[in-house]
Amino acid sequence: MTDTTYGFDTLQIHAGARPDPATGARQTPIYQTTGYVFRDADHAAALFNLQEVGFIYSRLTNPTVAVLQERIATLEGGVGAVCCSSGHAAQIMALFPLMGPGKNIIASTRLYGGTVTQFGQTIKRFGWECKFVDFDDLDAVKAAVDDNTRAIFGEAIANPGGYIMDVRAIADIADAAEIPLIIDNTSATPYLCRPIELGATLVVHSTTKYLTGNGTVTGGCVVDSGKFDWSANDKFPSFSQPEPAYHGLKFHETFGSLAFTFHGIAIGLRDLGMTMNPQAAHYTLMGIETLSLRMERHVENAMKVAAWLENDDRIEKVTYAGLKSSPYFERVAKVCPKGAGALFTISVKGGYEACIKLVNALEIFSHVANLGDTRSLVIHSASTTHRQLSPEQQEAAGAGQNVVRISIGTEDANDLIADLDQALNKATS
Repeated sequence: MTDTTYGFDTLQIHAGARPDPATGARQTPIYQTTGYVFRDADHAAALFNLQEVGFIYSRLTNPTVAVLQERIATLEGGVGAVCCSSGHAAQIMALFPLMGPGKNIIASTRLYGGTVTQFGQTIKRFGWECKFVDFDDLDAVKAAVDDNTRAIFGEAIANPGGYIMDVRAIADIADAAEIPLIIDNTSATPYLCRPIELGATLVVHSTTKYLTGNGTVTGGCVVDSGKFDWSANDKFPSFSQPEPAYHGLKFHETFGSLAFTFHGIAIGLRDLGMTMNPQAAHYTLMGIETLSLRMERHVENAMKVAAWLENDDRIEKVTYAGLKSSPYFERVAKVCPKGAGALFTISVKGGYEACIKLVNALEIFSHVANLGDTRSLVIHSASTTHRQLSPEQQEAAGAGQNVVRISIGTEDANDLIADLDQALNKATS
């Protein structure tokens, strides 16, 4: 079921799913198997030659995971998707066919701390480089592009500050340079933001967060827009040139708009092995069934809590983009028309020590290195998720020493406010 004339609420329940042909089971079963029986030797050969689509081995394809891939791709408006073991795995999966030694990407300074470390340190081991640029400075982004740039990467709603990225403006720069724009849509989800409609080539998710929504399993996903011309120049030989492992097959020539998706499975998962297990896919499918309902409550609660915090004398600053005081408020309507998400930071008077006391005093909020849960979560980013960064990088990412990240859940907003009030009393008295 992929007809995009259906509404989001219908697609989040039905897209990709069909009653099990063997049993009639209505919920997608967990296909807990490593291998699949081939009809005969010719069938096996056709599958391995990419002449027929089917199931070979669960490192590559699995029926439960396949349903999740189709569902996420449908909700994002893409042609296909590849699910993998985590959000960080999804980022490497997205870059893997684009990059090579000496090539670089341009990334926003406002990213999750783990992503800054992955791009700023780890990918150097592959011979890749990353240039971090303030995406609010469009001239600086344009100036950073050179002959070796192979992608631009940003978060639609940045973690931890909840800043809204001008996706369309950055997409225009990527288009002019004939390189793909990769958008991490984890904090927004396809319910709040549709990056492909704004010009993104690829969309990545940590499905661990809002898509699953219950803090049970890790996972990642790369969604392929199907709109990029991988053969327009010689920058992307993984798609435009013969692939030795498949007897000279050219992925873009053979698979057209699905070139990235097929490459991600046939080579990315085959060789990197960052596979999503079927039980994780099952939990995420169940979570997505209520995505729109949860996101509406997340946004509603975030507005109430952020507005209360902004008017509290114990707080120096609230970064929630849904507030009129935010410099990103005007972007919300065009980037995230259904709301600014539920992730933001607060700067607490009293600095580092007050932040630590606040985190320790909260009762409903859980002190957890995660976001996007139905439970409200809190963390002091500078000493945890962004600890590996320099003070300058922490400030650029919105994770300074006096900053606490808040992920608003779906509880009663009045209870969340009361909990913050009592904890702030203890933190700032």
